[in-house]
Amino acid sequence: MLYTPAMASSSATHHPETHFQSGATVRDIVIGMSDGLTVPFALAAGLSGAINSLHIIVLAGLAEIAAGAIAMGLGGYLAARGDAEHYRNERLREEREVVERQRDEEEEVYQIFDAYGVERHEATPVLSALQRNPSAWVDFMMRFELGLEEPQAGRALRSAMTIAGSYVVGGLIPLLPYMLGTSQTALPVSVGITLLALLLFGAIKGHITGAGAVRSGLQTVTIGGLAAAAAFGLAHLLSAP
Repeated sequence: MLYTPAMASSSATHHPETHFQSGATVRDIVIGMSDGLTVPFALAAGLSGAINSLHIIVLAGLAEIAAGAIAMGLGGYLAARGDAEHYRNERLREEREVVERQRDEEEEVYQIFDAYGVERHEATPVLSALQRNPSAWVDFMMRFELGLEEPQAGRALRSAMTIAGSYVVGGLIPLLPYMLGTSQTALPVSVGITLLALLLFGAIKGHITGAGAVRSGLQTVTIGGLAAAAAFGLAHLLSAP
């Protein structure tokens, strides 16, 4: 079949984009899951060296998961609200400046384009177009001068729920051997499944973000394992008679 320019144009038009668009959600899952996997594990492991009651260890672990999920979720909510307020305040300032300090803002546009190797005479038509649309001008300055993206509506609540839910899921994994096993097997099994969960979690994260499943998995299990070991050592030291 003859390959025509029209076909090339159509192919270019329908080129699928594979850029990852959910970085904030992945960040929230990573925050919640990594802490959920390490902190309850360290608590349960530390307690297992001091007491022989699996019932008490499980109750303490569940209480920690509940408290940790609430605290982490609240932290995520406040952080997202802070980002939204910061964006809103900076946008109001930019809206005033494009009116009250128009010359300064015009020069800043030229400086932005200059950083990309665009000459002033080449940037002038773009500046003129932005001046005809003040809202787009403000959007441009927010993105390229301040490096700020408008937070999604409802982002604070979604962030809180994602972090808290990930913490609960992560926290239950190292606690399961204490719920279902015996005092002799609970700790080694908990260590094994926690490291396996960190490996799988890191691999999935790497696959989603494009960072590489193997590399991300090894990195996560190394960092998470070291954090869990440090937390376990501290918990075991403090619980020693």
